[in-house]
Amino acid sequence: MLNIKDTFIGNSAKSDMLSGIVVAIALVPEAIAFSIIAGVSPLVGLYTAFILGLITALIGGKAGMISGATGAVAVVLVALGIKVKESISPEVLAQLTQNGELSNYILQYILLATIVAGILQVTIGVLKLGKLIRLVPQPAMYGFVNGLAIVIAMAQFPLFEGESWIMYALVAATMILVKFFPKVSNAVPSGLVAIVVISAVVIGMDLDTKRVGDLADISGNLPTFALPTLHVNFESILMVLPTAVLVALVGLIESLLTLSVLDEMGGKRGSGNQECIAQGAGNITCGFFGGMAGCAMIGQSIINFSNGGWGRLSALSAALLLISFVVVLSDFIAMIPVAVLVGIMFMVSIGTFEWESGNRFRFMPNSDKFVLVAVTVITIFADLAIAVITGIIISALVFAWNHSKVRSRTYRENDDTKIYEFDGPLFFGSTTSFFELFDLKHDPEIVVLDFKEARVMDISGVEAIDTITKKYADAGKKLTIRHLSEDCKKILKNAGPFCTYEENDPNYKVAVNY
Repeated sequence: MLNIKDTFIGNSAKSDMLSGIVVAIALVPEAIAFSIIAGVSPLVGLYTAFILGLITALIGGKAGMISGATGAVAVVLVALGIKVKESISPEVLAQLTQNGELSNYILQYILLATIVAGILQVTIGVLKLGKLIRLVPQPAMYGFVNGLAIVIAMAQFPLFEGESWIMYALVAATMILVKFFPKVSNAVPSGLVAIVVISAVVIGMDLDTKRVGDLADISGNLPTFALPTLHVNFESILMVLPTAVLVALVGLIESLLTLSVLDEMGGKRGSGNQECIAQGAGNITCGFFGGMAGCAMIGQSIINFSNGGWGRLSALSAALLLISFVVVLSDFIAMIPVAVLVGIMFMVSIGTFEWESGNRFRFMPNSDKFVLVAVTVITIFADLAIAVITGIIISALVFAWNHSKVRSRTYRENDDTKIYEFDGPLFFGSTTSFFELFDLKHDPEIVVLDFKEARVMDISGVEAIDTITKKYADAGKKLTIRHLSEDCKKILKNAGPFCTYEENDPNYKVAVNY
């Protein structure tokens, strides 16, 4: 039976709740910014941060992870908005624009895409495919984290536009407080101290600097249940399906990578499959309650962990406090200077960057160096999902290249028998080197292929065995195969009576695409 205290509360309820306050305040400008990117009302992003944050806090795969509206998903939704506009006739588009209803019309497709994406994510979790995150190699992880750290920092730069030296001074003061206050006391999160102190200075001295209220009006009501108002049919589902697939994959990649990063920070392993289900359930709910799709937020999650929010109570507190900002406390939150939030995010960026990767970079193979740099650059300038998939593909190709040779040792048992003992994986990348090992012309009447130290990995390897078997049969020579799996034997089609098998063969499966 699960210990409720261990699963719901981290180090202490006080640490979780205080950390939740910091996270909730820091979520506001990000939710607003990502809503604007997606072309919808700021309330949509705030509802997403509340709903998705609440559900993943309760049933997510990692206690303390923070989820909400994110830039990676918002960028994907932008493409859907463009697609919807292009599908509307010029007359209808002009009418929607004139009536101010275009944004709401696009939102209905975004809500449908969010629901479909959530269903896909739940399906992935139920099928237990979350474990595929283990395929992401360590250099790609370093590249992802470093690229994201740079993206977090770069996302703050537009907030300096039109600001005076006061903004820069406040950001610097925030960073100093966040860095050095823990040396004085750990009783209160340094981020919360910075928010209170800097806000008091700005409000007390009436400093001319940008406030949260200058970004957008965040006042509103609780989200209400409502089905997407567009006519849901095969055509509308087909329109949102490509976007929904991308949203589902981008969201899960970012969420599962965030989970992996927090696993390293906390030392306790989370459940990738459970996180997939939680993200999916959260996105489905968002779609029915006026929120857009989202996923785990590595920046906010690291803020939470760094401030001691290791339990589910921290994420739950953040979600509940965020919606209270919208419904009750919007006037107070509007007075918080943007500079203090920028300073906190800069410190998150510094803390997120994997500085140790710089030391390890010198000792990495050139292929790993290339993966790290490529994933970092693509994360910064393109898209997280593309970056990670690129890293996996490069690493897989390098692995295949490095293991693309099968070696053999040959010896004679007597004058008419030659033994080939193979070593290495036999798969699509090594079949060429496999064929080069044989001396068909000069081999004796009896040839034995011993696969004790080798393994047939895929159908290409089986076809290679089949081909060499046929060649020896055509040459009128007897071929015997040792230590070949039963799976391989069943697939060999040309061996027939020309090839015999010895006992004590291994029991493993061959990857076959039927």
